[in-house]
Amino acid sequence: MILVDTALIRREAEGRPIRVALVGAGFQGAAIVRQIVTATRGMQIVGVVNRHVDAAVRALTDVGIQPAIRTGQVSIEDAIAAGECIATEDAIGMACADGVDVLVEVTGSIEYAARVVVAAIEAGKHVVHMNAELDGTVGPILKAKADAAGVIYTFSDGDQPGVQMNLYRFVAGLGVKPVLCGNIKGLHDPYRNPTTQRSFAEKWGQKPAMVASFADGTKISFEQAIVANGTGFQVAKRGMLGPDFSGGDPTAPLVPLEETVASFSDVLATADRGLVDYVVGARPGPGVFVLGTHDDPRQQHFLNLYKLGTGPYYCFYTPYHLCHFEVPTSIARAALFGDAVLAPIGGPRVGVIAVAKMDLAPETVISELGGYEAYGVAENSDVIDAENLLPLGLALGAKVIRPVLKDRALVFDDILLPEGRLIDLLYAEQRDRFSSETRSS
Repeated sequence: MILVDTALIRREAEGRPIRVALVGAGFQGAAIVRQIVTATRGMQIVGVVNRHVDAAVRALTDVGIQPAIRTGQVSIEDAIAAGECIATEDAIGMACADGVDVLVEVTGSIEYAARVVVAAIEAGKHVVHMNAELDGTVGPILKAKADAAGVIYTFSDGDQPGVQMNLYRFVAGLGVKPVLCGNIKGLHDPYRNPTTQRSFAEKWGQKPAMVASFADGTKISFEQAIVANGTGFQVAKRGMLGPDFSGGDPTAPLVPLEETVASFSDVLATADRGLVDYVVGARPGPGVFVLGTHDDPRQQHFLNLYKLGTGPYYCFYTPYHLCHFEVPTSIARAALFGDAVLAPIGGPRVGVIAVAKMDLAPETVISELGGYEAYGVAENSDVIDAENLLPLGLALGAKVIRPVLKDRALVFDDILLPEGRLIDLLYAEQRDRFSSETRSS
């Protein structure tokens, strides 16, 4: 981002780099380390955490850094003070350590990530994350805790929700009123699972369940939920509209994005607030888009002159999202400017509920996002509360205690939650703090 680059150059010249600790050394985490070490001025990796330390070591040695392996907050602090870069399994020790300005969380977990993020916030660290699943479950209460601690809690640029929010802010800054934030997908099949996605995952060095969560709609549901919570928007219906121009064939020719706008027009014409949604089978993918309106006839004339059409819905889009390449910009925005890329603006507006991917018998355990048992669907938070629907972020590890038919949304009475989890306490605190009346205002 223009402005951030010059600020980072200045920090480098002053010998005061932003000190970054990263939690999660998997596919994205290792790539973020590479981007910071090889391409980002004014920023320094001081430590990498992974539940198996070998991956943290590898992420650093792959870019020419020989890390010191440490455990315990004091030991980590001493090593950072001595100029060493740390590899560790001790996420809490790293999150609380002096010598860390920003903690970056990229594990894709929920309970583990919640504990690390809360520890970092309580220790006065800014938190930048790429964890839509955590944010879509308890983001509003984490944001409230960060506000109270005087630190930034934010989703990252580079992933589609952050790119949408950048575009939303750009469009609003033009004087155009954003009315829909959209995501572009190439495939949506709620019954995809780790078996069906294994070959694709192996080709790209990813986990089959994670890839399945992209295909079955879980990932986009979480992504659009956090955009809704950052804008005050909602979904038009459970699961969103999601018009599919592929005819169910992911190899079908893609249609221009502008030709999909009419699919949203009728709903937008009657909506009392902005919406989040997605489209399948459009180009440019995997980009994002924002639809906006303008009331000034003269400005409408200029928008038409500049090739955005006659309205009433003007389509703005970003044709790519560059994931780890853009994370350092998010870190700098938080640390240098106090600017969040994307964070909840209050109580939850949209959440992600668990829907049975198959007939679920008693004693079945819901194992993982993108797994065999459940998929995620976006729903407005007032409906989630009114119907006691089970958030997918709480469902992981839960045991089914009565039969649930395929494609039925689960409720809390269908399952038994594991004991002693922070994520459940945070969700209860969030529900208590943000009433349904607040969310619908």
